[in-house]
Amino acid sequence: MSKKFYMTPGSCSTGIHILLEECGLVFEAYIVNLLAGDQYKKDYQAINPKGTIPALVLDDGTALTEFSAIAWWLARSYPKRQLLPADLAGEVRVLSWLNYIVHTLHTQGFARIFTTERFAPSSCDHASVKAQGRQIIDQGFALINRELAGRDWLADNFGIADAALFYVEFWAVRIDIPLPEHCAAHYRRMLTRPAVRQVLAEEGYASALR
Repeated sequence: MSKKFYMTPGSCSTGIHILLEECGLVFEAYIVNLLAGDQYKKDYQAINPKGTIPALVLDDGTALTEFSAIAWWLARSYPKRQLLPADLAGEVRVLSWLNYIVHTLHTQGFARIFTTERFAPSSCDHASVKAQGRQIIDQGFALINRELAGRDWLADNFGIADAALFYVEFWAVRIDIPLPEHCAAHYRRMLTRPAVRQVLAEEGYASALR
């Protein structure tokens, strides 16, 4: 029995998709159409009642949800891939960046741009909400840019935090938000990885590889 991966092309689940390929796992991919409301349908709610993506159903039927939890599980389950530092201090440092990317850059920054109406029902407030989101994004990338100065990855090797950083960098590029120098170099470096190239092609974003 293979693992089942529930994802939406071009979303945060792209980062988990990359990690699954980096680990060399065999899995079945199922697309959850968020715009169509698939996340609220009975079958998916039985898997993930939170109605979020991604979700990963293991061989024993256990469903893993939340980007950070799935990424950490993959790293701990496949230690030979070195997706986490071996020492506790290094692991905690990576998890701190991973959570900052997911819970600040994504859910506080980009979410204000992509799902503005959730933060302000009145269209009169949408411009200010988007501006606040952009400020959060710019501040976040500035912090990460300083962290990446003089290094290729957020840890000694490519790891789970880099997969998270990639999906927000990918979003920034697609909506013409300029990346600071070291983040832009990180994004280009990610695009050279075979797993990233495979995932983008499979998800319908081969144009991003040119």
